[in-house]
Amino acid sequence: MAIDAKDAADFYATRRGLIAGRLIRERLAAAWPDLTGRSVLGIGYPLPYLRLWRDDAYRCVALLPSQMGVARWPRGLPNLATVADEDNLPFEDMSFDHVLVIHGLEQAETSRRMLREVWRVLEPEGRLLVVVPNRTSPWAYLERTPFGHGQPYTPSQLGRLLKDCLFHVERHDTALVLPPVGGAMPGMARVAERVGRKTMPRAAGVIVAEAVKDVAGIVPLKAQRRRLMLALPA
Repeated sequence: MAIDAKDAADFYATRRGLIAGRLIRERLAAAWPDLTGRSVLGIGYPLPYLRLWRDDAYRCVALLPSQMGVARWPRGLPNLATVADEDNLPFEDMSFDHVLVIHGLEQAETSRRMLREVWRVLEPEGRLLVVVPNRTSPWAYLERTPFGHGQPYTPSQLGRLLKDCLFHVERHDTALVLPPVGGAMPGMARVAERVGRKTMPRAAGVIVAEAVKDVAGIVPLKAQRRRLMLALPA
């Protein structure tokens, strides 16, 4: 069952949500430090994260799946968020250089159809960042957070899915090593995160995978062999 946009917004307004968002943003910024002049699409509930690139990107758009509901983004500025079916994105082929999927893939009704649509709207050699709950982490089983909904993954499961959908995975990362409990100070959380990612990555709450659209993986359809048909006289 997908979490709705209001519940996700409520979580990110809490102390725990603010810390979680900050720690994940650090990993996303490390992957894509500068997207000046690029076109960026966020799918799922990407609103707390797209601000990393909104001011410098040529275009930065958020898309919430229909089952998640409506949200306006950014506040106080012209709306850059829309709602659509995740397997029928309202964009032309090769419309974006970068796509971020967070709180999206694990909650998709059909993950493969969603990824094929992402593949379609990405430019050749376009880049995809996917953030999903880690199956071995307690974050994946706490329904009070957006990470406790849908289908969690292991790194190998996510890698196989992306490969099957014509993406080449270039690297994996993790975030949210801290357990899903309140009370941590932001500074302490950052130190614990840095140490935990190196010493116990399997405990991380989310897996972050960066992948490239694999155009070379397409297998062209073989031409139909022509058959000679003889028409007998009546």
